[in-house]
Amino acid sequence: MRRLITALLCLSLAAILPAVAADDAPKMSAQQFLSSLTFREGKVQLPGDIATLDLPPTFRYLDPADAGKLLSEGWGNPPGAKTLGMIVPADVNLLSAAGWGVVVTYDKDGHVKDDDADTINYADLLKDIQEGMIENNKARKEQGYAPMTLVGWAEQPSYDKSQHKLYWAKELHTEGDNENGLNYNIRVLGREGVLVLNAVSGMNQIAQVKTEMKKVTAFTDFTPGNRYSDFNAGTDKVAEYGIAALVAGGVAAKLGFFGKIFALLLAFKKIILIGVAAIGSWVYKLLGRKREEKAAAVDLSKPE
Repeated sequence: MRRLITALLCLSLAAILPAVAADDAPKMSAQQFLSSLTFREGKVQLPGDIATLDLPPTFRYLDPADAGKLLSEGWGNPPGAKTLGMIVPADVNLLSAAGWGVVVTYDKDGHVKDDDADTINYADLLKDIQEGMIENNKARKEQGYAPMTLVGWAEQPSYDKSQHKLYWAKELHTEGDNENGLNYNIRVLGREGVLVLNAVSGMNQIAQVKTEMKKVTAFTDFTPGNRYSDFNAGTDKVAEYGIAALVAGGVAAKLGFFGKIFALLLAFKKIILIGVAAIGSWVYKLLGRKREEKAAAVDLSKPE
């Protein structure tokens, strides 16, 4: 099983990054990197026409490809994250300590019923999530990433039943980091799924991010026909989980073991871009090591 996961990781990485040595990685300044990104303004239709962003001048949008570059090459997350793009502040250097952004994804698992919203014990739920992260850290270490622990709620979950929006924040610590990370989470429930807005920043930015995320939810909306009120009980699928599972990462759990690794890895902002060659210090070495392991795993999987 471990070798199979290793092979899958290598295939995923190899499909995204060029197979070059770390010494051959092109050098690029932080400003050049930011200039390589295309920032969109104003009214934006998200991929799949599931929702729209009516951006004020203080925010900009990155499409999925550029969002992936920022997350991996700029902030040190593993490559390969599938998103609908990112919402970023317009007046902040994204590669500075003040940089932050909102990762947008959509989970189309069905209409999420909110019947359990008033009965959730969030203290018990926190313990369950922390225990789950301990198990996932074993996989993180096997893939070459530092363990990550959930320190606690930076903001306890709360659900706005009238707006069908769920809010909470997690304080995360990655082994070896001096500053804890912040994931400020918003889930907007829709007709057939959930729009995921995950703000990634440093823990010391929580006051600012909390304020700014209220603006983000105000200019983010499902397109007509995809809103929570558009649900048709006669034809539409109902999700197999409720509000508690959204907070606990129930959607990620449905992806299986390999999927959970990546769901938990997409959780931090670490400025690693001194030049794009900086990613070679871990990604390209990882690729080289994983290719050797992949070859062994593939050989073992061949029929006799």
